[in-house]
Amino acid sequence: MSISSEERKRVIMEQLKLEGQVKVPELSLRFTVSEETVRRDLVLLEREGLVKRVYGGAVLTKPSNYEPPYLQRQIVKAEEKERIGRAAANLIKSGDTIAIDVGTTTLELAKAIVGRERLAILTHSFAVAYHLMESLNSGRFTGKIIVIGGELNPDQQSMSGSLGESMMSQFRVDKAFISVGGISLKRGMSDYDLGETVISRCMVAAASQTIVLADDSKLDKEAFMEIMPLQRVHVVVSNVAPPREWAQMLRNNHLQWIEAK
Repeated sequence: MSISSEERKRVIMEQLKLEGQVKVPELSLRFTVSEETVRRDLVLLEREGLVKRVYGGAVLTKPSNYEPPYLQRQIVKAEEKERIGRAAANLIKSGDTIAIDVGTTTLELAKAIVGRERLAILTHSFAVAYHLMESLNSGRFTGKIIVIGGELNPDQQSMSGSLGESMMSQFRVDKAFISVGGISLKRGMSDYDLGETVISRCMVAAASQTIVLADDSKLDKEAFMEIMPLQRVHVVVSNVAPPREWAQMLRNNHLQWIEAK
């Protein structure tokens, strides 16, 4: 039995809040209705000012101050995040000093670090620190792990606050790997949590090179707090190619885009 337009719209909004975007073919299969019916639902949501239609689907219109808890986000786009993590890990060389911030995609980066020597890794993510410790103990890489302290954030499984900011300011690293809530031409990189955003800024300030990890649900999306403009980014690692309208900006800023295949 097909569900009503209002129910479909409610489900679409729930998926948008969780994943950041929806695609017409996927919704058509999910609701067992035609793609044209889905497009009409999206037109109605756009008229209400809730979504913005884009090629093949829709994204949220306005920045959101809500992000699902860490454990819930881990199951979203798991395969894509794993590919991004592996591609990002290839950018790490033996002897590097690196900072890894909180995120389910940066967790996949941590899992993919192997075969490197003499690494120094800073993180304020409990999940990242745990997997790095397991890899270190099993000999997957050599080096040391430094955990940035501060106030516990159970939802994000991380530490943040003024203590963490002060600690992070004492370091200089080769590379900072940053996970974001959204990335857009207008606002650059943005995220949802105030504490996490500030620590991300500290990591960027400490790094010679900033590498952003973002799956396609984060593209053309604006989250609650701005982290930094695109001009501060050196590399973006994603599971898709960059949007065509981004080409000029990428050239102007010498920003490298790596598509993780």
